[in-house]
Amino acid sequence: MNLIQEGIIGVNLNPGIRKKVTRAIADYNLIENKDKVVVGLSGGKDSILLLLALSEIKKISPIKFDLTAVTINIAEKETNLSPLKTFCMDLGIPHETISYPIIEIIKERNERSPCSLCSKLRNGILIDFATKNGFNKVALGHHLDDVVETVLLNLFLAGRFKCFPPLSWRSRKQIWVIRPLVYLSEEAIRSETKRLDFPTIKWECPHGGKTQRAKMKQLIANLEPQFPALKSQILHALTHLREQDVWKIEKSFEK
Repeated sequence: MNLIQEGIIGVNLNPGIRKKVTRAIADYNLIENKDKVVVGLSGGKDSILLLLALSEIKKISPIKFDLTAVTINIAEKETNLSPLKTFCMDLGIPHETISYPIIEIIKERNERSPCSLCSKLRNGILIDFATKNGFNKVALGHHLDDVVETVLLNLFLAGRFKCFPPLSWRSRKQIWVIRPLVYLSEEAIRSETKRLDFPTIKWECPHGGKTQRAKMKQLIANLEPQFPALKSQILHALTHLREQDVWKIEKSFEK
């Protein structure tokens, strides 16, 4: 059963934003009746928009589900999270904070892939919280640009055409991970958060702009003027990969 019919999310969100979030939820059956959902609320534009969208859905949907926001404080020093707490309070959504020195750990390890490690640590902490507190789904704010960057990173660095799915099952923890923003571009999210004047928080990352993902983001920005449909075409390729297009090695010949 689809969560809601397209186009009836609350009036606060831009209709175009609303349409793409509802479509992703419907296409991949991301939320069902009686789900208990934890939203990873980093305080950035993506997670803020995700929380607002799901909170509006919760208010008007015939399908009933619980919603809680969790912020992981990754900084070495105390960060002022009061804007997030106020935002959640205004939405009527419980908010929890977990402190973990992720930035310090990355510095100490001199990590070659800091973004990957940071993501794994944050997601692991979030999933642990969810399983220990009876939630069955974790919602993350990955958007279309994240999808395209991940596809190209895997293609160029690992020789594989793949990306994280909108709905994935973590068998070890027995929990679902959902990504309702996968149809939204980063620019659309940025424009909407600016229009609604969201209380975003920017974490000080020592590796900002120096990672492989940052390089891929710049490559995409360079290509888009020549290929405006680049992102939508990669999304189309992910959802329309045909078996007959894959080269299959039937057997190997020994010398």
